[in-house]
Amino acid sequence: MRIVLCYPVGEKHIRLIQQAAPDAEVVNAGQERIDELLPTAEVFIGHAKVPVNWDRVLDAGKLRWIQSSAAGLDHCLVPGVIANDEITVSSASGLFAPQVAEQTFSLLFGVLRRAPLFFRAERKREFVRLPTDDLRGKTVGIVGLGGNGRVLAKMLSPWDVRIIATDYYPIDCPQEVDELWPADQLDRLLGESDIVILTLPLNRDTRGLFDAERFAKMKPGAYLINVARGAIVKESALCDALQSGQLAGAGLDVTEVEPLPEDSLLWDDPKVMISPHVGAQSYRRVDDSTNLAALNLKRYQAGLPVYNRVDKSLGFPHPSAAYRGEST
Repeated sequence: MRIVLCYPVGEKHIRLIQQAAPDAEVVNAGQERIDELLPTAEVFIGHAKVPVNWDRVLDAGKLRWIQSSAAGLDHCLVPGVIANDEITVSSASGLFAPQVAEQTFSLLFGVLRRAPLFFRAERKREFVRLPTDDLRGKTVGIVGLGGNGRVLAKMLSPWDVRIIATDYYPIDCPQEVDELWPADQLDRLLGESDIVILTLPLNRDTRGLFDAERFAKMKPGAYLINVARGAIVKESALCDALQSGQLAGAGLDVTEVEPLPEDSLLWDDPKVMISPHVGAQSYRRVDDSTNLAALNLKRYQAGLPVYNRVDKSLGFPHPSAAYRGEST
């Protein structure tokens, strides 16, 4: 068995992977060689951020399992992989949920407390008091109550807010969530939420989901926070909703095009906070990714279902497959 790695591993991480699969050949391709070496892999662990010739990978016929080091799977869920029943895909869904929640808070408090306006005044050395808004007493709508959404709800609950959510699998409602509805109740959630937080995956159903029609269904003066995938939101519609006042502000860790183009209107909007897709960043990121990969490697070799196995048609795991923090 050849295992090809493509994430920023060190020697200790490679050793841990090798210990989990002593008889395997472990190759650290990195971004530089992943396109060359991926067709030789039975197991691929990581996240290719460079173009990969997936037709060549599929024609080679060796790949059996992809363990993504990211929660989002648009980098590997190409049509050929989705259609191939011999290839299992598992994700890092929920693995970095605390970090995503912390990034959500940084963006949320930034737009509520008008940080972009104060940053601009600070650069001009202007000490000007401006109105701000509060989190307390708000209704927060979480769109996509998977691993990230559930941890976010738990961290939000002490802030005296009402939490509502939608999810494709509206089951096992956490005690922190006041109401959990099916995904087709999104418009109902938008009409009741003062703050809408996106934590849902990008797939054929969610691409461009937040367009002009959807923004019109949000409460006037609501806030949007996107820590999911940028292509879920149509940027032109978002800019229009901000300019018209339909939205009071937006916090974006992701954008429709990344990097965000220099001529985007979002850069200069004082109601917008932007971070460069760092929600899942953590000093523990590579360690935690490797621990999950090693745990799943043992299960893969034993013929057991891997954690976070993805429904490839949807792009995310069923809750029954979710990783809950078991150790290696």
